[in-house]
Amino acid sequence: MKVEKGFADVNGTRIYYEMAGSGHPLVLVHGFTLDTRMWDDQFGEFVDHYRVIRYDMRGFGRSKVPVFGEGYRHSDDLKALLDHLGMDKASVIGLSMGGRIAIDFAIAYPEVTHSLIPVDTALGGYKWSKDFRKFLNDIYSTGREKGAEAAKKVFLYSALFEPALENSILAPKVKLIISDYSGWGLVNEDPQETPTIPAIQQLEKIRAPTLVIVGERDLPDFHEIADILQRNIPSARKIILKGVGHMANMEAPEEFNEAVLNFISRVNVK
Repeated sequence: MKVEKGFADVNGTRIYYEMAGSGHPLVLVHGFTLDTRMWDDQFGEFVDHYRVIRYDMRGFGRSKVPVFGEGYRHSDDLKALLDHLGMDKASVIGLSMGGRIAIDFAIAYPEVTHSLIPVDTALGGYKWSKDFRKFLNDIYSTGREKGAEAAKKVFLYSALFEPALENSILAPKVKLIISDYSGWGLVNEDPQETPTIPAIQQLEKIRAPTLVIVGERDLPDFHEIADILQRNIPSARKIILKGVGHMANMEAPEEFNEAVLNFISRVNVK
């Protein structure tokens, strides 16, 4: 498999990306504290069918961190990356925070979004449960008080990753990816901007065929978000992957890949 690796100087930052395969573009957007490696089991298989792009978002992996006082949106970074690569339309898959960005992208750039696959996703404007808000507060307060390494441990050894860490083969990889994260977003004020109207209030505008995927063992908030997406995105359908948690694509790669490939083939992507 021939993989193009490089950096795109776009939208006032530098984005690391990898691209392989041919045909219809398929973009993979990683989650918080993660990077391109979380898609290893997808990248190697999807390239047999599509032109696959995975990248490190601003502030993660090998991409540049944000600059204080310079506002940005991850969805705009993605659009700029696709423009840089000469792609006028793509299917977009995103997990957790990456799913939120994929949804924002589909709303902001409907003409570029062929299909949308949010996985165990967050959602702009969603009101997290009291327990999840406490969890988030614990992460960031630990970062402020004890530093990035301590905050990463709070994040990693939580109910969010418990199912993944139970897998003796997967656990070392998840730990390595999070260990390699710089922790910038845990100890700095991120100038990231959010849409004026949150995504939760604009879901009916999404016209791209949408497949919502959620792990059976993921936290209740993510199941509630999946239900909201299914109800409010006109073309959305939802599937639950049995026996897995928040990192559904890594915990059950065969089932995940089959679901994605079947879905995209049904929405007339060749």
